[in-house]
Amino acid sequence: MEHQRDTQDVKLTASEWSVLTCLWEDSPRTVMQLVAALGERVGWAKSTTITTLRRMEEKGLVRVEQGERGKRYAPAVEREQATAAETHSFLDRVYQGSVGLMMSAMAKRQELSKDEVAELRAILDRVGEGK
Repeated sequence: MEHQRDTQDVKLTASEWSVLTCLWEDSPRTVMQLVAALGERVGWAKSTTITTLRRMEEKGLVRVEQGERGKRYAPAVEREQATAAETHSFLDRVYQGSVGLMMSAMAKRQELSKDEVAELRAILDRVGEGK
């Protein structure tokens, strides 16, 4: 049975997000597959990728299995869990945990398109119907 790490106490760095995004898209991946993908995506050298993977393994963010041609990496956290933890962290840090304050700030700066407003209304309607 695969173990998924509880991400409530995990704060992912930008580098960790880059690695996990590659692994969420396709895993398991070998070191060389990750070196190629991250080199193309974020311009990392092989040594940067290997160092980041080692640190993530130590933190329990990736699972490692020994394959025929070397180590293969898979995410130890689910995308949805990491996204939820990051969203809560952002809201707490910037808007004192208030979605309303965030939306108000965005609306005042006119950063929401008409389509986004309609999408938010539909989401709120669905949530309201579910209660």
